[in-house]
Amino acid sequence: MMISTRGRYALRVMLDLAQNGQNEYIPMKEVAERQELSLKYIERIMPSLVKEGLVEGVHGKGGGYRLAKKPEQYTVGDILRISEGDLSPVSCLECGAEPCSRAENCKTLPMWKKLYETVNGFFNSITLKDLLEGKNF
Repeated sequence: MMISTRGRYALRVMLDLAQNGQNEYIPMKEVAERQELSLKYIERIMPSLVKEGLVEGVHGKGGGYRLAKKPEQYTVGDILRISEGDLSPVSCLECGAEPCSRAENCKTLPMWKKLYETVNGFFNSITLKDLLEGKNF
């Protein structure tokens, strides 16, 4: 499993909003400059974060985005699943996947399940606040 640019950028945007604008709307142009990210790419990520209720957006003068909740209420797992989709290491464990005809006799399935649980458990245990505070994991 590899986290894509989309997932990494979403996490960086969320961290930037947590660090720089608790209650005010932050223009994505400012976030893009601080994070050295493509504004066009960020603008493609933001609709899914808004749709899922992670951020709130306002258009026009004084507009931008802000977190919908406090940093401690966001897990890295939530952000990555919204931006990446399922964090499954193999297609047979993806949400909504067709049942595999080999699952009953698959010797590797328990290993993949354990990896899936470990990855999700790890990312679900870390909040934006933890990252802002520089906690060691």
